[in-house]
Amino acid sequence: MFSERKTLLAMAAVALWIAGCAHARDSIDLDSQRPGAVDRSAIAISTDFQSVVEAAHARYKDLRDGKNASYIPILSEVPSDLFGVVIVTREGDIHAAGDVDFEFSIQSVSKPFTAALVLTEQGPEALRDKIGVEATGLPFNSKLALAIHEDSRNPLVNAGAIAAVSLIQADSEAQRWEKIHANINHFAGRSLTVLEDVFASEYETAFGNRGIANLLYNWDRLYSDPEAALRVYTRQCSIGVNARDLAVMGATLANRGVNPLTGQEVMAAAHVPALLAVMATAGFYDESGMWMFTAGLPAKTGVGGGIVAVVPGQFSIAAFSPRLNEAGNSIRAMNAIRYIAAELGVGVFGASSN
Repeated sequence: MFSERKTLLAMAAVALWIAGCAHARDSIDLDSQRPGAVDRSAIAISTDFQSVVEAAHARYKDLRDGKNASYIPILSEVPSDLFGVVIVTREGDIHAAGDVDFEFSIQSVSKPFTAALVLTEQGPEALRDKIGVEATGLPFNSKLALAIHEDSRNPLVNAGAIAAVSLIQADSEAQRWEKIHANINHFAGRSLTVLEDVFASEYETAFGNRGIANLLYNWDRLYSDPEAALRVYTRQCSIGVNARDLAVMGATLANRGVNPLTGQEVMAAAHVPALLAVMATAGFYDESGMWMFTAGLPAKTGVGGGIVAVVPGQFSIAAFSPRLNEAGNSIRAMNAIRYIAAELGVGVFGASSN
């Protein structure tokens, strides 16, 4: 009971902090009225975003560290030198450099958006009680985390993401997929298609995820047929996106749940802080602490090479490059986003240093 209470208090604190950031742009900063005071939101808004994006791309385009994911065989075939960087503001302005139109599989960057659908359908209590909101401190596909906790822990690791898929209210596997697909389309502001060759490659080799799904089902922490949940989850991860799409999806969160291109409310503003809180604590898996320490932004990464980060109330930054580090995070993408966050001084805890 004491541990659960600590968890709830911690999550509430992070959610309140993010909610404050999201409202900062729309409120009056009393400190900014003091002589010599600097209004950080004004700095971010007036900055030449295009120049910063181009500088980030130029700074890291020749970085050759890391390698493509290979545990999903087809991902090793994506050209390793691709690299794109995008900012999309809450007004819908787009600033891009590099290979921002190349289509790649969304992979784990899809996870927070299906968690958003759980929040929309069932509220934050369902996410907290039926999946969990605690970081594992372990890799995204860790079996050890399952063995320790007999629980999915959070919706941004594989176990929790499969559980989130199973929680979507539907009468059939087909209906569940249609709802998840439509939801991600709404976040992106356009119709996205599944990369069928990626789905086939990933599903044929999904032995670990199949084991995770069956264990969760055995512990009553999966809420549909395990193989059906696995198929829908794998199809979700195989959706084709580009860096521009990811930035629009992130900007929808920055804009309190409203897509800045279409004007559609995709999720309630009241639920955005809870989702960003989980992204802040678990979006980079076992590197989440280091990411927040150095970049200070809620974010989600995927082994397809994409990363999206959110500056609450202002804009999002997305980047794509297939070369990953050992934790499964794109090296060029995370460096570019970290550079932009520092240059603009938009870390939610304060400006970080480059």
